[in-house]
Amino acid sequence: MIDWKARDWGRWAKLALIRALKTMAQTAVSLYTVGSLITDMDWMAIFEISAGAAVFSLITSVAGLPEEKDDKDNNG
Repeated sequence: MIDWKARDWGRWAKLALIRALKTMAQTAVSLYTVGSLITDMDWMAIFEISAGAAVFSLITSVAGLPEEKDDKDNNG
């Protein structure tokens, strides 16, 4: 069960945004087709798909982040 009141929302936001940006970058790289010219890429589609992945990452981060627990264990 998530303890909503005990969660440090500022720390959570920082960790969730870092995770979302990493997810976005990984998705963009995965959409790159080997052998394609940079000018032939549909950059708007790549951005839209990657942004969608970042949003889904933020949504799933509400359930909890492993980084939150790891950081608590190391600092507390």
